Amino acid sequence: MASVAKLNVAVWRYDRTQALYDGRIPVGGREVVMIDKPLEEIFSKAFTSAEYEVSELSFSNFLRMRVDGKCSYLGIPIFPSRSFRHGAFYVGKDGPINHPRDLIGRKVGVREYSMTAALAARGGLRDQFGVEAGQMRWVVGDVNERERDTIPIPNLYKGISIEVAADGALLDDLLLAGEIDAILAYKPIKSAMEPHARSRRLFEDSEAVEKEYYAKTRVFPIMHLIGVRTADAKADATLVGDVYGAFAEAQSVASADLAYEQALKIGLPWLRQELDRTKAIMGQDYWASGFAANRQVLETMINWSFLDGLISRKIEPEELFFSEMLAT
Repeated sequence: MASVAKLNVAVWRYDRTQALYDGRIPVGGREVVMIDKPLEEIFSKAFTSAEYEVSELSFSNFLRMRVDGKCSYLGIPIFPSRSFRHGAFYVGKDGPINHPRDLIGRKVGVREYSMTAALAARGGLRDQFGVEAGQMRWVVGDVNERERDTIPIPNLYKGISIEVAADGALLDDLLLAGEIDAILAYKPIKSAMEPHARSRRLFEDSEAVEKEYYAKTRVFPIMHLIGVRTADAKADATLVGDVYGAFAEAQSVASADLAYEQALKIGLPWLRQELDRTKAIMGQDYWASGFAANRQVLETMINWSFLDGLISRKIEPEELFFSEMLAT
């Protein structure tokens, strides 16, 4: 069987992918071209034209496309981006929203309803506070600056209220004007970062809430996974295993760097203590690769997607990955 000799690998330059970027870790004997572009661009090219043999993928949108049978990629159980998202909710500084249940019946702005950060943030509200996506009204738009000429709304399979912000209005402006009640954003909004902030996070100590959430659920949400183009995997019997092995090894290198004390490789003065604190809460292998260690969180996120109306049916996590990856 032929080998895919050259791989275009589109993935952000994380600490856990750096060893692939600098060539310390090969992908079999293949020539590898590492592509470091903005994640939105990587996702767009992967989902529209399947441009790369190996690509980082938004988990939520990958799931939606797999359920619809429209994705050119299958997954390997490597998750370069994971994050709790309780801190993604912003509300007016002196407004009436002080508890998650205060959001019921309110308008919440979001850049993209289907993005994984929004999926995880809504999942946290549901699991921890009993607030359902359908109990809010969703307004989709750009947050602080015009990014898009058209704002897409996903086809939803549940009766959830969703609309586009009128006349290209920015969500932060709508929040300050009182036309929406909250914003769900994957990065800080401007009005919360100003010297005289006019908005604030709903969870002012989001770290504490997220730790409580993890203790209750053992779920560390997946933001992105690595996909391999199925056509290339069919043409090369060793490709999937080689890609998985290379990414897993690169992540192991990054984990070892976190624990290296002779000269700190990461620019945090109390790095060891922070690492110890994290492991005390989440366990030694808190950023696990492999299918078995992640099956629970995958099942949870599939359920979130179904309840949020993003997929028409719940599938088993096994359907997202190459069969040879299920033993990992």
